[in-house]
Amino acid sequence: MIHPEIEKRKTFAIISHPDAGKTTLTEKFLLFGGAINTAGAVKRNKASQSNTSDFMEIEKQRGISVATSVMGFEYNGKRINILDTPGHKDFAEDTYRTLSAVDSVILVVDCVKGVEEQTEKLMAVCRMRNTPVIIFINKMDREGKDAFDLLDEIESKLSISLCPLSWPIGQGHTFKGVYSIYNKHLNLFEADKTKISAPVIEVSDLNDPNLSNFLKPKELDGLKSDLELVDGVYGQIDKSMYIEGLLAPVFFGSAINNFGIKELLDTFVQIAPSPKSREAEQREVLVNEKNFTGFVFKIHANLDPKHRDRIAFLRICSGKFERNKFYFHTRQNKKLKFSNPMDFMANEKSIVEEAWPGDVVGLYDSGNFKIGDTLTEGEQLQFKGIPSFSPEIFKEVENRDPLRTKQLEKGIQQLTEEGVAQLFTAQPGNRKIIGAVGELQFEVIAFRLEHEYGAKAHFRTLSYGRSNWVTSTDKKKLEEFLKRKQQHIGEDKDGNPVFLADNDFMINMTMRDYPDIQFHKTSEFK
Repeated sequence: MIHPEIEKRKTFAIISHPDAGKTTLTEKFLLFGGAINTAGAVKRNKASQSNTSDFMEIEKQRGISVATSVMGFEYNGKRINILDTPGHKDFAEDTYRTLSAVDSVILVVDCVKGVEEQTEKLMAVCRMRNTPVIIFINKMDREGKDAFDLLDEIESKLSISLCPLSWPIGQGHTFKGVYSIYNKHLNLFEADKTKISAPVIEVSDLNDPNLSNFLKPKELDGLKSDLELVDGVYGQIDKSMYIEGLLAPVFFGSAINNFGIKELLDTFVQIAPSPKSREAEQREVLVNEKNFTGFVFKIHANLDPKHRDRIAFLRICSGKFERNKFYFHTRQNKKLKFSNPMDFMANEKSIVEEAWPGDVVGLYDSGNFKIGDTLTEGEQLQFKGIPSFSPEIFKEVENRDPLRTKQLEKGIQQLTEEGVAQLFTAQPGNRKIIGAVGELQFEVIAFRLEHEYGAKAHFRTLSYGRSNWVTSTDKKKLEEFLKRKQQHIGEDKDGNPVFLADNDFMINMTMRDYPDIQFHKTSEFK
């Protein structure tokens, strides 16, 4: 028997290519959920808009999301937990980790640009876990691709079957609104960027004579013929295929103008999965087990610039989490108690007394946690699925202010533990090498080191372009390899040896020369 509190939870991530409108959609969900009263474009940083999901200083300056935000609100009797992820490809790893903590995903596609490269990569991660996906085609108030052409493109590029559950009337300057196929009604909205606008008309049937007051005969005929074609090609929604990640429901709208958001949210609440059982390395953890389990998927330092704090984001997998109760930290083999666990509403935080599977709680952390750590009530468990990938750019940290060495080291340590980038320590001399996917990550690190830790660093580009974790069943052979290749060896945050190479050719040559050494592209090789 699943507890009603677990059934109530809907935990999902919103993912997309940069600029597709992901953060705007998150804001509008909060608006419809009554969590905020007005929504403002993310780039406009006004005091009254403190509840938007981009709250780090650099995000406000650049108008992009670089850290995953967690927000919760109640809607239609359900507890909705949204994890807003960075769209920028330089922060893809943060997004991959976040996807390990959700039960479903809403993928935002820009109707003007269609499916972009980053969207394909994110979809591949969803497929690795069979995560259920709903697609929201955004910016229908702009002149973009034809709706049917977009559906064809999404099906072919993302290799997933689709089923439209809403349909646009017109596009760009002729855009009139959205018809909900799932709930069989038509909502014609006024363009309104800040408040929830009341629907102009709601009908139960396309033959309702009242419609002719709002739609021209040509628009109405076009909608009817489109819907006939949609029904013929895509048919009815098969919920079980959606839950298995094989079929994606599709919605159309304009997040900035509140078009089509309510249809998306109402249907999502009805069909999206509640928390499910999860795989640990030792066994499957059932969602309705009595004992508490959870894992840390993200660590964030200095969430509040006034207080030097570190917060570990914990996804609850089973049981009930209670404040001031001792829990077992499986990696450190010790018990910890949390007196101020937090619930999130973007950068608004409140203390939570209890939380259920599907919820994400923030735990103040003095350095106990690493990404992937598991908490239980005593059982030795380790949840699967938060690997590190090989970075593409490697730079050595050079200290610009020797008097602030301690602050620099602390900052580098905390930011890399947070998962902003990967840290490798090379010998001789304990040299710090940072590996990242894109240049923007180094900008973020330099900015945060200076503004949050008072340290100045310069990054010197190295020739490396690949990293492989190395292991061997023969301890002697591994030691010999590490000695011979010392100038190409770094240790990751867990002390595992990593071979740093200039390119794939160099890795292939080394693999051929050292057949007893195993090379791994991700850190998940245990």
